[in-house]
Amino acid sequence: MSEQLSNARLVKRLLFTVVAMFAFGFAMVPLYDVMCDALGINGKTSGTAYQQESEHIDGSRTLRVQFLATNAEGMSWSFGPEADELSLHPGETREMLFRASNPTDHPMVAQAIPSVAPSKAAAYFHKTECFCFTQQVLQPGETVMMPVRFIVDPALPKDVKHLTLAYTLFDVTDRMPEKLALSAVQAN
Repeated sequence: MSEQLSNARLVKRLLFTVVAMFAFGFAMVPLYDVMCDALGINGKTSGTAYQQESEHIDGSRTLRVQFLATNAEGMSWSFGPEADELSLHPGETREMLFRASNPTDHPMVAQAIPSVAPSKAAAYFHKTECFCFTQQVLQPGETVMMPVRFIVDPALPKDVKHLTLAYTLFDVTDRMPEKLALSAVQAN
């Protein structure tokens, strides 16, 4: 009887552990956001949800937006912005093109992950179109120009005069076999 009781306790403990791990997995996203805010790192942009309330452009301020592009370890593509930086007035819609080239002899799938610095400016940087919203498939030797269209909200704090939009490009080929299959069908 004590062995059954011992097994029942073990099963309860294991179930509790599974539930706790599952809950912790869901808590990671808000914890990540809190840590980024507290440490001022990896500013996340707001994506496509931004709707400009008015056509207000703050012509009294000029911001400098710098663009950076890096490849994650193991990514062999050539990847970078058309220009290192541009100047704009808050509220203006602007676009920057990024060139990506696949120098390998096989098709590859990539995903770009953006971040904005300083992190307090990330909530005011709104991408309306971005290659980072989807995975990019390039055939061997293929080169593409990928746009990012954005608006810097005029409500950006006045002390912020310089923003950096950085992308890290990751090779996700092994995780996206359906993308490769679809691109092979479309190429034929």
